[in-house]
Amino acid sequence: MVPPILWKPSGAFKRSSNLTQYMQWLKDTLQLDCKDYDSLWQWSVEHTADFWKSISAYFKIIHHAPYRSVMSNDPMPHTKWFEGATLNYAEHIFRNATGGRPAILFQSERHPLTSVSWEELKQKVAALQSLFIQQGIQPGDRIAAYLPNIPEATISLLAAMSVGAVWSSCSPDFGSGSVMERFQQIEPKILIAVDGYMYNGKMFNRTDEVKAIKAALPSVEKLIRIPYAGKDADAKDMPGAVLWSEAMQTPYTDFRFTAVPFDHPVWILYSSGTTGIPKAITHSHGGVLLEHYKYLAFHNDVQPGENFFWFTTTGWMMWNYLHAALLTGATIVLYDGNPGYPDISVLWRMAANARVHHFGTSAPFIMACKKAGILPGEYGDLSALRSVSSTGSPLPQEGFDYVYEKIKKDLWLCSMSGGTDVCTAFVGGCSLLPVYEGEIQCRALGCEMYALDEEGNRLWDEVGEMVITKPMPSMPVFFWNDKQFEKYLSSYFETYPGIWRHGDWVKITPRNGVIILGRSDATLNRQGVRIGTAEIYRAIDTIPEIKDSLIVNIELPGGGDYMPLFVVMKENHSLTAEIKETIKRTLRSTYSPRHVPDEMIAVNDIPYTISGKKMEMPVKKILMGRPLEKSVNAGSVKNPESLEFFKTFMMKK
Repeated sequence: MVPPILWKPSGAFKRSSNLTQYMQWLKDTLQLDCKDYDSLWQWSVEHTADFWKSISAYFKIIHHAPYRSVMSNDPMPHTKWFEGATLNYAEHIFRNATGGRPAILFQSERHPLTSVSWEELKQKVAALQSLFIQQGIQPGDRIAAYLPNIPEATISLLAAMSVGAVWSSCSPDFGSGSVMERFQQIEPKILIAVDGYMYNGKMFNRTDEVKAIKAALPSVEKLIRIPYAGKDADAKDMPGAVLWSEAMQTPYTDFRFTAVPFDHPVWILYSSGTTGIPKAITHSHGGVLLEHYKYLAFHNDVQPGENFFWFTTTGWMMWNYLHAALLTGATIVLYDGNPGYPDISVLWRMAANARVHHFGTSAPFIMACKKAGILPGEYGDLSALRSVSSTGSPLPQEGFDYVYEKIKKDLWLCSMSGGTDVCTAFVGGCSLLPVYEGEIQCRALGCEMYALDEEGNRLWDEVGEMVITKPMPSMPVFFWNDKQFEKYLSSYFETYPGIWRHGDWVKITPRNGVIILGRSDATLNRQGVRIGTAEIYRAIDTIPEIKDSLIVNIELPGGGDYMPLFVVMKENHSLTAEIKETIKRTLRSTYSPRHVPDEMIAVNDIPYTISGKKMEMPVKKILMGRPLEKSVNAGSVKNPESLEFFKTFMMKK
């Protein structure tokens, strides 16, 4: 059954899109006449080198030294890209500098909407760049940051990239142990940190955490302190530390961009670290530069002069991705704080005041707005808004419906899915195609993604493992301290040799749309039938009394299984027999009797990783009797107290 079409791009929308302009350029330049998106995608994955060469040419990538070849014949993950070329990611951002619009719009729980001009941004980046050089920072040295999503973090990122240093950041809501696990791996020379952060109307002092982190990093030669919570005087209690205000006074003679090899590391992101030390995923200047140009322009359709917002922290890959909008000539919009404080309308009010054109968020936020029953258009003028993007977890059909029924009818919903692994999305929006209820519109250009069964056969309109069969430039150049690629290979290439297995269940529909059904490593193998956890959550999300849920399936000796559903009830509601029957009826009618859990248990909270993922596998391990400390890395848990319930829960057989 074909799902309903919720939105179609108008003729004017298509004609003005970046994707249409690119297709015309291909026709004029390469005599390549792609009639539709499907044929363009097919060309992009069949002629990989030609496609990425066209991206480099179309976006006028500044190569300070020319490349000898586009890509080598080495298999993933050893493929070399644009060998011989030198460039700098930050240089491509600052070529968009203009006095006609700000570079940054910023709002927080403490600050009203303010702007940062391109001139101010340039001056502050140049001053910090000069300080880095004075400190002896060389290309390849690491600069680590313990910062919220504030303009100072953007300035620090751009200064690090501009001199060829390798950036890495954690949000200040990370505990010191979690930060140490990440930064100790990469041995940074400079640490930039705040003294505290604001969340949910409360100030959290992080001075002790900063001291502990600094003490655990003997490689750090200089600490730069940002008195975000207090005053400059309060930040002078660490000998040798430089205050941000002092750093901004560093003299500079010029504003430079150090040209580095295409595969030179640009930043280090981290896996969730759910069951061990987080993997230090390292991306390249050139690889993410090409990918971000491609994705922001063609799959988000971000255009010069627009305002691009994504709610994120500095500990999520979407923070890095957000800054890629600067490549397109857009203004980035930053928000620091709780998206639900003082109430869940705060981001929509900001979107109206800032005249946001592209609003990026997560599926749980959209579902929270739905459950709260809010009408975003009531909080201000959203006439500038032309797209809403959602990622982080699968957006259920009800989320699609809410966007079009309650936010705006003429709106492009870009549901997308990718990962920290590539700092982009494999699947997402297309400005030329309609939006079908519950479906991601397309596989991204240059991403040869398929669904495979256990034997490696391709599946169509069936659920299978998401795989990428050809290399992409934004795949990690390596994991830090993984010289033999052992962690890299075991993370993606063990199941299907030579093919990237991403760890998601996916279905490619007859319309070449995509449905993500959750993580394959948290699959519910129910009586021989594989069930994606996202299916369960989609159904549970329709029950208004339930706030959150988590489900696992445990295989028992003798071939049986036990599938408990844990639910967090909304305030003033309890898990009554009537609601249990509603859960059973909803799952049975929406999917099948196999989707009905064996037991439903009310809990106070659901455990999440720091990056916002439900912790299904650790809960499963705990319920199977593994000790808590062997089931989960405590530093990766956003709300570790939530695990205590599962530790004492007596599993029924």
